[in-house]
Amino acid sequence: MYYTCICMYNPQRGGRRCNESIRSVENTKTKKMSAVKLESETMADGVSQLQKQLVDYTASLFDEAFLDEQFNQLQQLQDENNPDFVVEVVSLFFKDSERLVDELTKALDQQTVDFKLVDKNVHQLKGSSSSIGVQRVQRACIAFRDCSEEQNVEGCLKSLQHVKHEYSLVKNKLETLFKLQNQLLAAGGPLPR
Repeated sequence: MYYTCICMYNPQRGGRRCNESIRSVENTKTKKMSAVKLESETMADGVSQLQKQLVDYTASLFDEAFLDEQFNQLQQLQDENNPDFVVEVVSLFFKDSERLVDELTKALDQQTVDFKLVDKNVHQLKGSSSSIGVQRVQRACIAFRDCSEEQNVEGCLKSLQHVKHEYSLVKNKLETLFKLQNQLLAAGGPLPR
């Protein structure tokens, strides 16, 4: 401030040139502060957009009956002490489901189909699907069990293909959901409840 006063009142010490330099420094500071504020606002807008995208995507999974209320209850069990709870449970579901689908494929490829084994595996897949709220896989398993109880090999083969299709769809949907959640967390935003 002292330098500003000397320059303004003493033309021999810099006068006009000095004032221009000071204004230039002040303008640079103002521009930097504006850039930081704009960057902060842009980040906040980005977080808001990611939150909206996540909420909309999650709603679509329920609207399209990929998930049901059981999935919401699963999410309620997640907390700050175990922030990856849902991902861990769903990952176990993926691993177990792939094993069961492989066993069902092998069982149905046999010359003589062991329908008790088929029914046991379909029942287990239906139960695990139900426990995490994967509704469309669960429904496909119900139709599969009906064919198994009727000992309908052709119906079981068609049902197996339907279960594989629904499983593949829900796996892709849940992986996308988890990616969106990770993007939001990486951007510094909280997950919506």
